[in-house]
Amino acid sequence: GGTIKISARKQEGHVAISVADNGPGIPPQDRQLIYERFTKLTTNDRSGLGLGLFVAKWIVEAHQGRIWMTSDVGKGSTFTFTLPLAATQ
Repeated sequence: GGTIKISARKQEGHVAISVADNGPGIPPQDRQLIYERFTKLTTNDRSGLGLGLFVAKWIVEAHQGRIWMTSDVGKGSTFTFTLPLAATQ
């Protein structure tokens, strides 16, 4: 029942992709945990393996990009990653 907004913008030397939702948000104490393998923030969640953000971070960093998130508890989260633009010839 929520919404997701995806956006992309070209910035100097890289592209930034953002995915925002209006979900429950992520408490400050859990924000660094979400990038670790097999992390699930709710113990009764039986879906997935807790690998998605771990793999996303690995791929982004392998391509000299960076990934981060902002979140307001009760309002939602935004995940953003950047990747360098290829040099044009």
